[in-house]
Amino acid sequence: MAESGVEISAGEVAGAVHRVCDALQAEHEFLLGLDQQMGDGDLGITLTKIAAADREFTNKTPVDDIGKYLSALGMETNKAGQSTMGTLLATALIRAGKEVKGQVRLTPETLTRILTAADLGIQERGKAKLGDKTIVDALHPAVEAWTAAVAAGEDLRSAARKMVFAAEAGRDHVTPFQSRIGRASWVGERTMGLVDPGCAALVIILRAIVGE
Repeated sequence: MAESGVEISAGEVAGAVHRVCDALQAEHEFLLGLDQQMGDGDLGITLTKIAAADREFTNKTPVDDIGKYLSALGMETNKAGQSTMGTLLATALIRAGKEVKGQVRLTPETLTRILTAADLGIQERGKAKLGDKTIVDALHPAVEAWTAAVAAGEDLRSAARKMVFAAEAGRDHVTPFQSRIGRASWVGERTMGLVDPGCAALVIILRAIVGE
């Protein structure tokens, strides 16, 4: 995950964004299919637009201040993906950027602050809680797992793997549930047993960030 194993450089942040963009575009059809089952179907399209815009932004923007870069990336995300998911991801990035304004490297502790800010931002903006079967059900346990691993002194790679595993477990935990937030809630009981597209997208994003 990191060249040094201790910190993340500005260049590695840009590299992670490129990996996320590649992964979202590669999983376009998969995410589109999941969302269509929930009665909407635009998530794959939205995330593909976001990926294209964020890649273009990263290609032309030097990351000399990680906080400023993440906040600006959030604004680009908001413009490219004018939907609920676009708004949530933009909020996460902007909140994360505020936590590390002026920094050119990220430590495990600052990464914890970034992840926590993103988690809280998405919960507040989306007004979702655990068990509602949304992206929160994958993100929140992932952040908890990362935070616990870092507090225990584990290295970045180990903490990152535990974060991804927790996101996958959170996604799978709520798959039997009925969706209670957003357009998916209109489908009612038919969402039971279906994978939540937001959870699936979050897992794809985290796997790409970690490089797995």
